Amino acid sequence: MVVMLTLTGLLAACGGEADSGKGMKLKEEGKLTFAMSGLYKPYNFKQSGQLTGFDVEIGKAIAKEMGLKPNPVTTPWETIVAGLQAGKYDAVIGSMGITEKRKKAVLFTDPYYRSGAQVFIREGNDEIGTPEDMKGKKIGVVKASTYKDEALKYSKEIKEYTSDVVALQDLPTGRIDAVITDEGVGDHAIKHDGLKIRKVGKPLTMDEMGIAIHKNNPGLEKEINQALKNIIENGTYEKISQEWFNRNILSDQP
Repeated sequence: MVVMLTLTGLLAACGGEADSGKGMKLKEEGKLTFAMSGLYKPYNFKQSGQLTGFDVEIGKAIAKEMGLKPNPVTTPWETIVAGLQAGKYDAVIGSMGITEKRKKAVLFTDPYYRSGAQVFIREGNDEIGTPEDMKGKKIGVVKASTYKDEALKYSKEIKEYTSDVVALQDLPTGRIDAVITDEGVGDHAIKHDGLKIRKVGKPLTMDEMGIAIHKNNPGLEKEINQALKNIIENGTYEKISQEWFNRNILSDQP
């Protein structure tokens, strides 16, 4: 009976996670497993079967700074918080906006970049010149995103997508009238993918993106925050940001 109680206690303490010895729990010893949708170009996406993008590179740099092997994984955005709470990965490094609602479910690190919620329309659309013109129009957004909340301020005609890129690609077809997404996502689609779309006005909001961690893992939050601070100070962050956006998306304004 003593043996059984001891084993039960050990299982309860571990919960399928490894204690690093630094007060943080990891899904797998020696690895930092971090999740993203893999559908958020240029922040995280697959190219030739490999995950790449700004989020992926930042995650790898943070893991290296912590002395861990990076293990990026993909999961549907609408269930990404539930997956974190279930211990399927250690963190979400996937362009998650810091909101009061999300703070009730997860811990957030310091912001690792800032970006705006931007309205995009197809080229040649003269009906929408300002955000107010979206009233009653069909607006595309990604499921479970903060962009849906913005869209509902203008219209009840909301079409939800699993990918921002797919939503933007629907604009030239006329299936939707506008898309609200991250400014960097739309800019990349215009510049690199040749999508015939354009911006409407200035960003609706300016959001801070954080790395999400399980509520019961404050030790990991502390370690990731320190690693993030280190890569900002040693120039690694600047190099990655310049590579993907030609500017520092944490400190520079668009």
